Amino acid sequence: MHGANVTSQGEYSMREDLAEAVGVFGFDEFADHLVDQGMLVSPSQLHGCLCGVLCAGASAEAEYGLDALSQALDIIMHGELASRIMQLYTVTEMALKDEEFTFLPLLPDDDEEIDLRASALGSWCDGFMSGFAYVIGEDKETVAALSQDTGEVLKDIAAMAQAYADDASGDDAEDSYIELVEYLRAAVVNVFLDSMATAEGRDVLPEAERLLH
Repeated sequence: MHGANVTSQGEYSMREDLAEAVGVFGFDEFADHLVDQGMLVSPSQLHGCLCGVLCAGASAEAEYGLDALSQALDIIMHGELASRIMQLYTVTEMALKDEEFTFLPLLPDDDEEIDLRASALGSWCDGFMSGFAYVIGEDKETVAALSQDTGEVLKDIAAMAQAYADDASGDDAEDSYIELVEYLRAAVVNVFLDSMATAEGRDVLPEAERLLH
């Protein structure tokens, strides 16, 4: 498995070709924007939702990502926050496709308390399921086309959204958290690749190495 090109768990590092235009997205930066607009939603939930939208096979157009996020989470964003959300959507799509495995969920820094990080991880998973469900909707044909692996990953993410934040204690909490984040990274990329393959009418992408199995 390739190492991620990240500066810390709380920052989402860009590929070099986008770095100058977009910069580095930080958890605290988004949290400040959300507070300024009076929103209670977590930055992790926002990013999870964007990832769920993309992994369900949605358009990579930034405007679509912003609209889907607003609909899925029932929130309205404007100004600088809306612009940053669209930038994050674009960069996230590139990270999910990147063969260097640069994808990373947007979570608090590693020096934050484990209970805060665990809660954010649960929020990320909850956002992912909301975004995925928004795109899939009642499309039974699309649901039926999901691979068995994707179905299992979705079950795991749904379980993490509901349960993990309540179990972030004890001597093994830190190790468990790290393991879950690493699993989530690989699992989400695989769901995205499966979605792309399904959309293109074939089982796998020839240039993509499977990250799980």
